[in-house]
Amino acid sequence: MLIREENKGDVAAIRAITEAAFENHPHSIQTEGRIIGALREAGALALSLVAEDGGKVMGHVAFSQVTIEDVAGDWYALGPVSVAPALQRMGIGGALIRQGLERLKQAGAAGCILVGDPAYYRRFGFVADNDLTWRDLPKGYLQYLSFSGDVPRGEVRFHPAFDVA
Repeated sequence: MLIREENKGDVAAIRAITEAAFENHPHSIQTEGRIIGALREAGALALSLVAEDGGKVMGHVAFSQVTIEDVAGDWYALGPVSVAPALQRMGIGGALIRQGLERLKQAGAAGCILVGDPAYYRRFGFVADNDLTWRDLPKGYLQYLSFSGDVPRGEVRFHPAFDVA
């Protein structure tokens, strides 16, 4: 498996995989494919990685910049991340996440924020903090991973592409 940055030829495969991966997800309103498209159109995909095997895209992860009220440094949002349904639970998503986080860290990012299942993302070092907020999201689902040691506190502002309905 090769993990690399997306190219123009990957766009349709990324959209198809993302839509299929979230089609029956209980916490999705099926906007993930549109979010990635809107981030791409706005030039706001800070990092967009695909996993491929034999020239076929199997998974994707997106990272975009976020701001956190009164917090300095470059912080990024992880997501959406998706893997073709037939290939899930094989480590592809985890490999994409680890590679993306490592690239952000090497680029000098302060850390990463995500909305997701705490039980899953804990394995990557993400933690929840009740002093970090976004809208009325239930406690525990907004998580962060600090590369700098700083603990972010305040309201998170994701790129407007996340408001795509």
